[in-house]
Amino acid sequence: MNPYANLPEGHPVRVYLEENMLIRGLISSINSIDIVENFEEFEEKFKKLCLVEKHFARKENQLFPYLEKYGWTSPSQNMWAFHDDIRAEIKAARALVEEKNMPSLMQQLQRVFGSLEHIMQVEEGRLLPNALSMLDEEDWKEMRSGDEEIGWMFDTPPAAYPAHVEGEYIHPSQDKQKRKLPFSLENRISLEEGYMLPEQINWLLKFMPVDITYVDENDIVIFYNRGDERVFPRSAGIIGREVKFCHPPKSVDQVLMILREFKAGRRDEAEFWITFKGKFIHIRYFAIRDDEGNYKGVIEVSQDVTHIRQLEGQQRLLDWE
Repeated sequence: MNPYANLPEGHPVRVYLEENMLIRGLISSINSIDIVENFEEFEEKFKKLCLVEKHFARKENQLFPYLEKYGWTSPSQNMWAFHDDIRAEIKAARALVEEKNMPSLMQQLQRVFGSLEHIMQVEEGRLLPNALSMLDEEDWKEMRSGDEEIGWMFDTPPAAYPAHVEGEYIHPSQDKQKRKLPFSLENRISLEEGYMLPEQINWLLKFMPVDITYVDENDIVIFYNRGDERVFPRSAGIIGREVKFCHPPKSVDQVLMILREFKAGRRDEAEFWITFKGKFIHIRYFAIRDDEGNYKGVIEVSQDVTHIRQLEGQQRLLDWE
């Protein structure tokens, strides 16, 4: 009897099996490539294969604890160690990819492929059938919720589990339905997710409880938000000004070092916190990069976190005074 028959879409076990299909497809595809002649194509597929880490992480942090609850500890003790062996093999392959050491890389890839096939056979022949017989429906529902935090190997998340019922509340992270928009797109700016009018973008930035300054890839200040209660004063004169002239001499060297590290790709974030006029201020710098990883500037984000640092316990109900 097939233990996987009639598994609904999105069920954690079905997702494991679908990932195994993806892994086998990637292995087959890589084996068909001349990696010397088509190195970029190989590298892209190899990076996708390396996402098997998510597959392992879900097993270790999600599935294994549930199996332990029912007294089956062998996967935690034995399969986890095998995961680590494969991680080491993949790490060695990554190093050979960086070196472009093709003869050694081809040998190492076959080790990785063999290890992955072995562990998939153990999953499909023993681990997952036993898990299906041990765990109940509530276990699988709880597990799926945690799986979402770790993620999957796929480009898009698998179907919801349990399936959404018409009219029920759907968490925004799981709402994939494309709707007919109830507003016109005229004069709206198309963003990565959504559409906004220019004045809406301005309002959004103005009312954010943080100071934001954007310096472009040429080190020129191109934007700051004009909240009524800024942490650090700004005036329109800084727009178009080189950023090194916008900081006092005692701190400009640090700013320039941050820019150098961001541009070189060695760092993506810098963080400071200071006491300023009796307030505790959190200051962060973030490198901005396009989809190809090209440096496009930096944003400075400053926030008065005095009140946040004083919070304790929980407040789940609205408490307006």
